[in-house]
Amino acid sequence: MPGDGPAVLPSPAVPGQSPGHPAPRQVSAPGGALVSWVGAHGGAGTSTLAEVVGGSDLGRHWPDLSQGDPGRVLLVARTHATGLRAASRALEALHTGQHPEGVELLAVVLVADAPGRLPLHLLQRVRVLRSVADVHRVPWVPAWRGEKRTGALPKAVRSLAALAGSPINRPGRHEG
Repeated sequence: MPGDGPAVLPSPAVPGQSPGHPAPRQVSAPGGALVSWVGAHGGAGTSTLAEVVGGSDLGRHWPDLSQGDPGRVLLVARTHATGLRAASRALEALHTGQHPEGVELLAVVLVADAPGRLPLHLLQRVRVLRSVADVHRVPWVPAWRGEKRTGALPKAVRSLAALAGSPINRPGRHEG
């Protein structure tokens, strides 16, 4: 099946832009503390998290330290079945050394794909991921569906900001 390929490329992306792959946006956290947000699959939420928390949005590519990408990685996936499978494949790639030298996984970040609780079969997959990596869950944030990312940040996002070394009191952000 086409969507069942490797979740994250086992080697860093070729520098530069290619059609359909815009150059990663880089948003640095004050004080030089940077992280790379790497998506286990397309639409995982790397762009939103990089915008809200700070860090480099690398899309589905491992960081290329020779190009200045931060080696500290937050691996992002949605909480639907496909997203959780992609996170598992990406963790397997990390476990078997299919990543650039210098990459350090800080945590797996699971972004809610819908409001409400996860069904039991998906919750069981989250437990499996937790058995091999630090997992942070980001709840459904209705305001993030629009273009503005202002308002109170969920507690889970504030803890990610602390992990990333990024202050949460940036303009337009409020603790809640």
